[in-house]
Amino acid sequence: MAVEPLSQKEIEERLAELPGWSVDGDRLARSYRLGSHFAATAMVVHIAQVQEELDHHSDLTLGYNTISLTVNTHSVGGAITELDFALARRVEDLAPGHGAS
Repeated sequence: MAVEPLSQKEIEERLAELPGWSVDGDRLARSYRLGSHFAATAMVVHIAQVQEELDHHSDLTLGYNTISLTVNTHSVGGAITELDFALARRVEDLAPGHGAS
């Protein structure tokens, strides 16, 4: 099955199910603030594992106690697809109690 870009309406519907996630330009985006640098680093490692499992990778930035992700699907010209939302949902599963910064 080919991956297709999502419509604006489809993106909005999926975003409603993922509090803290937003669209930044042509990418899904989310930031997390954790209790320490170690906790943030550990979460990056877990996110990297999920990305390998999905064979879909985000741009991931580690700060002192923060993580920022942005993702889109390069194979369809950098549009947002269901692959991006699948990754976002898996990342949310890793940090259900963490708030957005």
